[in-house]
Amino acid sequence: MPPALSRIVAGPLGRALSSRNARIFFGASLGAWTGLWMHRIGVAWLAWELSRSAAWVGLIAFADLAPAVLVSPVAGAVADRVDRVRLTMISQAIIGIEALTVAGLTATGGISIGLLFALEVVSGTAACFAQPARQTLIPAIVAREDLPAAVAANSLLFNVARFVGPGLAGVVIAAWGVAPSILCNALGQAFATLSMPRLRVEAAQRRGHAATASLLAETLEGFRYAARHPGLGPVLVFSALSSVLLRGVQEILPPYVERLFGRGAESLALLTACFAVGALVSGLIVASRGRLGGTTRIAVLAILAQAVATALFAATGHFGFALLCAAAIGASASAHGISVQLLAQTAATPAMRGRILSLWALISRACPAMGALALGAAGEAFGLRLPTLLAAGLTLAVFAWGMSRAGGIAASLEGPRQGEAERR
Repeated sequence: MPPALSRIVAGPLGRALSSRNARIFFGASLGAWTGLWMHRIGVAWLAWELSRSAAWVGLIAFADLAPAVLVSPVAGAVADRVDRVRLTMISQAIIGIEALTVAGLTATGGISIGLLFALEVVSGTAACFAQPARQTLIPAIVAREDLPAAVAANSLLFNVARFVGPGLAGVVIAAWGVAPSILCNALGQAFATLSMPRLRVEAAQRRGHAATASLLAETLEGFRYAARHPGLGPVLVFSALSSVLLRGVQEILPPYVERLFGRGAESLALLTACFAVGALVSGLIVASRGRLGGTTRIAVLAILAQAVATALFAATGHFGFALLCAAAIGASASAHGISVQLLAQTAATPAMRGRILSLWALISRACPAMGALALGAAGEAFGLRLPTLLAAGLTLAVFAWGMSRAGGIAASLEGPRQGEAERR
């Protein structure tokens, strides 16, 4: 084993993955996410085959991700007051059933673009509940000192799946068609759902607080808590703005693959895998840090790198160079996502953790959906290159604002008081 990798395995990341609970939890996550990425590639390609429209591909991505706008804040409040293991199981089961339905309809010729849209809304809604429910369990399965590495490992394994899933999807779609690729998501979700009862989680961590007000009041309390917080509010706004502008590219790749580079499904899988390779490498680096200091700076600078890489990706017509740009986009997006999630996990008090993580879910799901919808619509009118370059240019202004606030955010989120917040 290379010395650098040995240090990572023996360091904070290795400790975070060493317990029985962590192996079950992250193993189930890897299975579910691999299936999810196979589903996403399959559905994106299916939408393109059904419509030959970049706008429709963007709309299908929007259908899966946009329910977060309305549902995620409520889902966070639910995760703070119910059995989080059970909520995760129910949500994952619904996602699996939806994948099974899409695969069956596709195989029998019964799918249409409108029906696909409706089914993806169902799956996206269920995912809004699964994400905060699962993430609130992370502090319950590792020691407090290993939480930074565990949060990084969670994002890291998501990107491992993003590497493996598209590669498998490309092979499966090329050999057997779209339906088997989507069916793999149903299998992955079933595996993850059946793994959850094996976790040994203390009752206090498994269930959130007793209801103190109506569900709506507790949902609004989450927004007020984030808005009043001197660090959480600004870092979440910064992440939301940059996600709307940059993340849509990754959600509507099929039109880019065919219109900019004149290629097919195998190249789509290769391109998506390059996003994941970059994310995997940067994820390992961020995970191996095992500390909170400097995390805000990484989160902000990563957006500058992502904007530059996205502009180069849109500007080039050379597929080989586009693969390098995709790796850079994946690396910077992963570094930003891990950093923001780590800051949110450590800053939020236990009673508010589900609601704060639901806001992160809102950003990571709804903002890319809005970006995908806008890029898809603009792509039909102006071509894909110009709108993508414009979005990358606007991101530079967001970056400048983030840099101006980085010192205050870091002072609020990275100071020694965060350890006290975790103990309350």
